[in-house]
Amino acid sequence: MYQKYFKNYFKSKLFLKYILLNLLILLIPLVLITSFIYESAVTSLRSEIEQSHLNQLNQTKFIIDARMKDMIEIASRISIDERLTSYRIHHPYFSKEAIEALGQYKSTNSMIGELFLYFHNNNRIFSASGMSDMDVFNSHYKFTNWNSNTILQDLNSVTIPTMRPANTIIQNTHIEKSMLTYLVPIAPTGHPIGTIMYLINETELTGLIDSILGHYRGTTYILDFSGQVLASNHQGGKLSSSDAKYLSELSAGIHSTTIDGQDHSIVSVKSEKNGWTYVTMMPSNQFFSSVLHIQDFIIMLFSIVVLLGAVVAFFIARKQFKPISTLAQLANAKADSTSAATKPLSIGNEFARIHQALQDYSSRIDIQEPYARNHLLSLLLKYGDKQGLTPDLLQAFDIRFDHSHHFVMVIGYHPNGQIGGIQNIMQAMMRMDYPELQAHAYGVELPQLDQLALMVSFDLMEQDQVFEQITLIVEATSSNILKMFKIIPTIGVGTCYLSSNQMNESYIEACSAFELRSTSEQGTVTYFELLLPHDAPHTEWIGNNVLLKLSQSLKQGSYEVASEIIHESIQHLRTSNLTPVMIRCIAIDLMNTMLKTASELDIHNVIQDVNSNMNITIAMLDELETNYLHIASRICVQVEHIQEKEEHSLMDQVVAYIDQNYTDHALSLESISYEFAISASHISRSFKDKVGINFVQYIWQKRMEQVMHLLVTTDEPLKDIIQRVGYLDTPNFIRKFKKETGSTPGQYRKLHAPTSESQSSEL
Repeated sequence: MYQKYFKNYFKSKLFLKYILLNLLILLIPLVLITSFIYESAVTSLRSEIEQSHLNQLNQTKFIIDARMKDMIEIASRISIDERLTSYRIHHPYFSKEAIEALGQYKSTNSMIGELFLYFHNNNRIFSASGMSDMDVFNSHYKFTNWNSNTILQDLNSVTIPTMRPANTIIQNTHIEKSMLTYLVPIAPTGHPIGTIMYLINETELTGLIDSILGHYRGTTYILDFSGQVLASNHQGGKLSSSDAKYLSELSAGIHSTTIDGQDHSIVSVKSEKNGWTYVTMMPSNQFFSSVLHIQDFIIMLFSIVVLLGAVVAFFIARKQFKPISTLAQLANAKADSTSAATKPLSIGNEFARIHQALQDYSSRIDIQEPYARNHLLSLLLKYGDKQGLTPDLLQAFDIRFDHSHHFVMVIGYHPNGQIGGIQNIMQAMMRMDYPELQAHAYGVELPQLDQLALMVSFDLMEQDQVFEQITLIVEATSSNILKMFKIIPTIGVGTCYLSSNQMNESYIEACSAFELRSTSEQGTVTYFELLLPHDAPHTEWIGNNVLLKLSQSLKQGSYEVASEIIHESIQHLRTSNLTPVMIRCIAIDLMNTMLKTASELDIHNVIQDVNSNMNITIAMLDELETNYLHIASRICVQVEHIQEKEEHSLMDQVVAYIDQNYTDHALSLESISYEFAISASHISRSFKDKVGINFVQYIWQKRMEQVMHLLVTTDEPLKDIIQRVGYLDTPNFIRKFKKETGSTPGQYRKLHAPTSESQSSEL
């Protein structure tokens, strides 16, 4: 029994991970104790190693200082050596003696790899091997980071002894050496007349520092006074320029620091003669690994704690794992029930099961981003945020209404007979920014071909200047459209609100303003706020603009806006001190507006829902509001039903049009959009809902069917057949045909021809 109990748990890899995690938590006290024990052992070992490094670095410093001093003295002797004057060294007879003298000077210091003598403003350089032109010298000694021009400039300008860091030199075109260059000016009269150039093999320096670290991992560096690395043993990797600068500025002695997130022990020695810094740097954790005499004790302590901790970790892990196990079983059960093809995952991979289940559900969501974005904004125009559409969906499409003021404008335009111009306008207005007005806007494609809505969000720049700033944004929009497309738009502008959730109300107002503009001429801008007077002398009446907005909301099928208007109107009746006669008159105004709108929409069956008792009092307002909301709901439902019916009828017409014109090679979504005066986005979405496949697939299917029919029933050449069905790219059609049917058009004709005499004419 217990064996089966434990076996079921230990089949899960996730459960084992929980045990290991809990065991790790229990081992933390052990680590702390071990650290304390280590500390006492490491302190003495570390001190011993660091003192040894300090002594060896001092010894290295003395050796190098002596040899560098010797090189300066050699340069000084050369400067006063009569054999090495400019005259004698250039003389055809005495030059041999001068070159031999250079060889003698070179041999006095084992660190010198090569020695060169150069006199200022001369094109020749001398060494123990002879005299050569600078061009010849540069061809024999190619420095990877020191070009010929810079070499000549440094030889002529150096005034103090200068050491260049190790540099790769390609000698005689194929021999590569890493060498340091030491430039020492010669000045027998106080003013430099030339330069001694020493080439020093990097191994001469690294040979002195290689043994300092011993078997420990780390790096020894020699840095000059400016922080450049002159030589290193490179056991620990490259050193960044900032770290090198930091090391060169350290005071002499022993230091601890953190480099790349790791503690290091640093021992530093600085030369008083040339300012060079000698540094050893090694990770501090090596001191711990060196303490081996307490290994047996640590192993025993770990064994005891792990044994006890494993038991505790099992019970803790079991409690943590149980909810995950239950969720994984549920995910697996859902996957098995929804798809017979679902392959169960490994029993020990609960998170993978849950992930796979979520992925399966996600893969069923068929969202095309441009249409989904437009659809989302359309829903916000119609419902606001009443359906909980934000913020996740808006964030997914990078849509932000993060300013303080919001309004909507409806824009109408005539694209000058250009089908592509419509899509260009929509593409350009998908997002518009007005940085100088602290505003941005998102374009929404409306079903009407020549209209779109612009949802604007902005921050107020000046107090109590809302309408003025709206006017500037509208003018900027109109100007941009005119500038980009040479089109003068007609614009209806809704009221500005402080919440983006009220953009559906602003949209209804913008539609009203657009519909009731004073003139049909292009360039008209109509503001809903200015469209109708607010009946200021009779504030007890519901304004005509409110009734107009109610009518437009019913026409749009926007019950959310209509219900809000009705509720606010009834609330106005509750709070105002009006006579029953006035209440009745205002209520009749509301009712007449709804009935008149229903009549304009050819909806006549709502009259029966009108309450015949018009003897309205304050006490009856709740009942009246319920009745009005019911009528508004009936009208909006029927409007949506009419719109759906019209859309289905329109899609039937579109399908019929395609069936009749699919052989026209110019047939496209844009041309059909222009033909039926409906936006391409709206047709694309509705067409797929109606037919089940998208527009392009449907036309391809129609053309394929016709090609197959003509291949079997006629002897026409393939090229003529393809062109007859509206496809101009013959090779591409043949490739797609073969991919879909498994055979070329010629092979298809042979296989399906009614008689054996039928021949194919494939290009």
